[in-house]
Amino acid sequence: MIAGALILVDIQKGFDSPVWGARNNPGAEANAGRLLAAWREAGKPICHIRHVSPEPGSPLGPGGDGTEFKAEVAPRDGEPVFEKNVNSAFIGTGLGEHLHALDETRVTICGLTTPHCVSTTARMAANLGFHVTLAHDACAAFAANARTDWAGDVPALSPEAVHHAAVSILHGEFARALSTDMIVAAK
Repeated sequence: MIAGALILVDIQKGFDSPVWGARNNPGAEANAGRLLAAWREAGKPICHIRHVSPEPGSPLGPGGDGTEFKAEVAPRDGEPVFEKNVNSAFIGTGLGEHLHALDETRVTICGLTTPHCVSTTARMAANLGFHVTLAHDACAAFAANARTDWAGDVPALSPEAVHHAAVSILHGEFARALSTDMIVAAK
């Protein structure tokens, strides 16, 4: 049975910008849309997160269409939208208070990008006491996420390797990583 709230992190048009480079998992948005449909059908809480970057020229900056949600996950009337300008969906948004007011203890998280806002939100959710499921195939990483290591000794990883590493680090300690199929089948 689907339990808890669904948190859709930063699934926005700004991530279609070429500035991010190649990506893994081109089906992430479709999988997030499947999760959203399942949560709507079950009548469970849904929380949309929008990143509004303070960085000049960011594809996620105010004033352009980059902050708009992608069609697959567009909010419906009555579904709360929380805006943030940092990596965690819990910082400065009221998300935690909203979930506590609903008496939710479980969350399922998906979105963009795996090693940044998705990871930070999952870690913080776990630290705040939520039981976290990460829909790993409803997340993605980009070449812009794949930097050389801190010492400059290792070349940049592929978006797939970055995604895999981020999910692997979260799984077991901060979240339980499951596929969209496994989550939806739990209905």
